[in-house]
This record gives sequence, structure tokens and C-alpha cells, in this order.
Amino acid sequence: MNSLPSVKIVSKCFVKPKTIPEESKTPHYLSPWDFAMLSVHYIQKGLLFQKPLHSTETLIEKLRESLAIALVHFYPLAGRLSAPEKENTNSYSVFVDCSNSPGAGFIYATSDLCLADIIGPKYVPFVVHSFFDHHRAVNHDGLTMSLLTVQVTELVDGIFVGLSMNHAMGDGTSFWNFFSALSEIFQAQESNKTDDMCLKNPPVLKRYIPQGYGPLFSLPYSHPNEFIRTYESPILKERIFCFSSDTIRLLKAKINQICGTTTISSFQSLTAVVWRCITRARRLPFGRETSCRIAADNRGRMCPPLPRDYFGNCLSALRTATKAGELLENDLGWAAMKVHQAVADHSSEKVTQMIDQWLKSPFIYHIDRLFEPMSVMMGSSPRFNKYGCEFGMGKALTLRSGYAHKFDGKVSAYPGREGGGSIDLEICLVPEFMEALESDEEFMSLVYF
Repeated sequence: MNSLPSVKIVSKCFVKPKTIPEESKTPHYLSPWDFAMLSVHYIQKGLLFQKPLHSTETLIEKLRESLAIALVHFYPLAGRLSAPEKENTNSYSVFVDCSNSPGAGFIYATSDLCLADIIGPKYVPFVVHSFFDHHRAVNHDGLTMSLLTVQVTELVDGIFVGLSMNHAMGDGTSFWNFFSALSEIFQAQESNKTDDMCLKNPPVLKRYIPQGYGPLFSLPYSHPNEFIRTYESPILKERIFCFSSDTIRLLKAKINQICGTTTISSFQSLTAVVWRCITRARRLPFGRETSCRIAADNRGRMCPPLPRDYFGNCLSALRTATKAGELLENDLGWAAMKVHQAVADHSSEKVTQMIDQWLKSPFIYHIDRLFEPMSVMMGSSPRFNKYGCEFGMGKALTLRSGYAHKFDGKVSAYPGREGGGSIDLEICLVPEFMEALESDEEFMSLVYF
């Protein structure tokens, strides 16, 4: 191209639920898990499709209509955060006002890019960040911004459907449950079956409120400026590495054989490889501590367990750590066992302790404090049925994410497009470390091209 690629916003509007649920007329309160997210970014994930033969105008209208129907089931996403009048000057609260809001965002944009411009380069191009609303926004911005936006970007030969959702409204499980519901409704529209539609997996919207507390929680601050901090990502290289189902299966078998067990999962095995290889790429002093964190869903670990379709935040970032020398001098099985033990030790009691800690002393997550320098963070999950989300254009060609939550050592795990247990990893590293990782024989020998 002779000029820089651009994304042009053609139209913006707000979409309300097709019918207004009675429950939406009352405040929707947030849980402690949700409050902790107020200073981190929105979730931004999307799917790239081959451009359909039928008109884009028809696609846009059907997506907008599908969103209106989906919001009947997920009505809090059509609301706005609201801060009630304060009686105590040393406290601050928010809740979701579902009745005094213009609705969720819907954007139609165009670009002079082609599919090859997104899929072809070794590194994810920065222009992909323009495929999402809420660029660099933090969740507290939901007082004035939509809590959800669907952006449809028309390329020369493709369509990108990007969703950005306020992370105080829900975690990755909730995000992909909504994405799947939107797809389910769209496909039902194609068959004219949306009248009185019941979702296969309707969300459970009632928030987890610890017994004897709430429903409105307060933070020990007089003004949001005291706890809201913006985060600027460093200059990063972002690349998608693919691992075939056969590679994952053989890796898991090899590691379990080394450790004399059968309990280490495929994802734990791959996490161990990534942690070791990124640590080696960074050339850390052997006495330097390196940590690895894994996002863990707590729904099944609550007492009693929360429903699988609970809509909200319910996750922890599990941590294991060691000296760089120990990690690299021991075999891969040793690293995998460290990762496995962190998951195995994450009990209902530990989840309860974390909640109790927040209730006694409420805290807010900040990316620059939550994750140590020279760490590895494994986010998202290959278990989410991301490629099951279709919108009349066949199966997505690939998945991409926005600017949100990117830092050196951030790894997001997606199911591979081929299915069958394959995994794609979106790895973000500063250029020097990415170059070293790409030269790492242990790592690259597992990558599928």
C-alpha cells in the first residue's frame, strides 16, 4: 500500500433490548470480583470472516437486530455504571443503571485492508486495535461509555466482528457466553425462529453477593482519581503461534511420563513450555525470580458452586514462581509439575479466603502491580468455543484481540481453528525477547506452520 491503512467509522448508534425486562428497572449490583476490575481495560476480542456474497447492509441489519434480542437476555450490558449520591465522603460505590441508558454501542466501519493484511504478516498489525471500540478505556469509564459495543469492520474481502465488553460486567467465560448467544440468535434469525426465543445456555444474571453483605459495596476512597490508573502498554511484538492437536497430545503424554503421573493437563504442559522458553529468551540471571500466572475460573470452586452460566467475574490469577536457574536447569516435567501444583492447590478454601480478604480491605486491580516484571501470564482459555460463533459467513478464519491488557509476557490461549485439541497462543513480548523466542529450538520445534 502507498498509504497507511485506515479504519473509517461509517455509522454509530446505540441499541436497546428489543423488549424491556421488568428486572432492568431496578439497580443491578456488582460483586466484590466485579469491583476489583474497575481500573483495568475492557475485554476486546473478535473474529475475522470471509466476506459474504450477500450485501453487507443485510448483514449489518441482522447483527443489529440480533444484538437487540441478545440484550433482552443480557440486559445489564445495555446499561451504564452509576455512582450514587454519597452519604460518607470517604467511600465510593457504583452499580449498573439499566433504565437510564441509551443502550449498547453498535458501530459500522470500513477499511482499505484485505484479509491478507491481517492474516499474512508474522506479527499482528497495530491497525487491528482500530477494529474495537473502547480503545484504552478502563472499566470505570462505563459511567459515560457503553458497557458493550459490537463493531463490524468491512474489509475489501472480509468482515471483522469485534466485541468490547466492560470487564467489571464479566470475565472471559461471560464474554464468550454472550458472543455465543449473539451467534445463536443471528443463526435463528436466518431460520426465522427468533419469536419467543430461548437460549440454549441462558445467563444467570443474579450476582454473587456474600451472605450478610451488600448488595451495594463501597470502596474506601472519596474520589475515583484515588484508585483509577491508566496503563500504557510498552512497544510490543504480538504473534500468533499455532500448536497442532497431535503436538499437544504428544507433549502431554511426554510430560506425564517424565513425572510418573497422568494428572497434568494439556494446557498445563504447554504453559510449562512457554514459561521456560520465554524465561530463556529473556536471558535472566539465574538468581532472578520468575513467575507464571494462569487465569482460573472459580465457578466450580465456590461453596456452593456458582452455575456454569453465571454472568459476572469469578476468576483468579494463580501464581507459581521459582528462580530462573532452577526453571531452566530442571527438566520440562519439573516446570509442568510447578504449574500443575498451583492449579491443584487452588481450593474452595482459598477462594473463600480471597473474598474475605476483599471484604475486610477492598482492593482494585492495576495491571502494572498485578503482574511482576519478567513474569508470564496465561490468559483466556482454549476451552471457550470461539470458532463456534458464526454469523452467516461460515467459520471464522482467525481470532484477534485489541489493545487491552497487553504487556511483556502476556499470553492469550485460544482453541486452534482445526479443533481437536489444537491451541493457538497470542504472545506479546518486547521486540528483543520475541526475536530470542523465535530462535528457541525447544519452542519453535513445537510450532505448527
